[in-house]
Amino acid sequence: MEWENQTLLVEFFLKGLSGYPRLELLFFVLILFMYVVILLGNGTLILISILDSHLHTPMYFFLGNLSFLDICYTTTSVPFTLVSFLSERKTISFSGCTVQMFLGLAMGTTECVLLGMMAFDRYVAICNPLRYPAIMSKNSYVPMAAGSWFAGVINSAVQTTFVVQLTFCRNNVINHFSCEILAVMKMACADISDNEFIMLVATTLFTLMPLLLIVISYSLIISNVLKIRTSEGRSKAFSTCSAHLTVVIIFYGTILFMYMKPKSKEIFDSDDFDVTDKLISMFYGVMTPMMNPLIYSLRNKDVKEGVKHLLRRKLFNK
Repeated sequence: MEWENQTLLVEFFLKGLSGYPRLELLFFVLILFMYVVILLGNGTLILISILDSHLHTPMYFFLGNLSFLDICYTTTSVPFTLVSFLSERKTISFSGCTVQMFLGLAMGTTECVLLGMMAFDRYVAICNPLRYPAIMSKNSYVPMAAGSWFAGVINSAVQTTFVVQLTFCRNNVINHFSCEILAVMKMACADISDNEFIMLVATTLFTLMPLLLIVISYSLIISNVLKIRTSEGRSKAFSTCSAHLTVVIIFYGTILFMYMKPKSKEIFDSDDFDVTDKLISMFYGVMTPMMNPLIYSLRNKDVKEGVKHLLRRKLFNK
């Protein structure tokens, strides 16, 4: 492409739902409500995992990290999206877009790896209960959680660095709610084959490998649980991992549907982003973090007792 068709971009225009003011107002109310639930629900889980000594176990340590991660993940994009719904100015600076890309990808990668670690924790708890305290000691689960965060930061740093070095054309319209890395890459004038290869490797390492660990862990768990003779024993064993399994299905199910759903060439080439894709994008970015604390609260007796204990503690202090 000729030089005059290239420019040093200083900002991007996030199209989102531009042109649909009624939908913007509806989405503003929905997303604001979901964001408040995310902050309250995940904040409560973090508090009870810290304050309730009965929850000072590897499982709830991971759960506390997952809750903090969900708060960070949504905070990287939701406040900006809410402001853009009410404002005519829907631009974001190049540096702001870079930060949003980095944080979003880092949080997403960390969650994939962390869910894999949580699946391994459930495998050890159910299949090797006598060895669980030795295998999942503090010297094990703390580095496992730290490693999840480290993997997210490294993956995001590498991919974001390669993206910001691309040459962009004058077209600065991102047909998305936020600076999603793939949407930004597609705006580049330069060849992005290297970036796509790096993304493929990163997806294999940090998304598919944790998914493989989850599948193997739960295959072994199911095989082990089915050997239990009493229905009460099987029910108790399944109840210890049902919440995590539900979260995994929602998280990975949404990712797979969002990126593997076939698109017709007409939709792909058109300027209008498919409404279904936008709803899925919102579900992945907001609905999943909102559902996580609800799932763990409704399906976990320890969490319910922890919430009751926290409420009694507040009432007693008053």
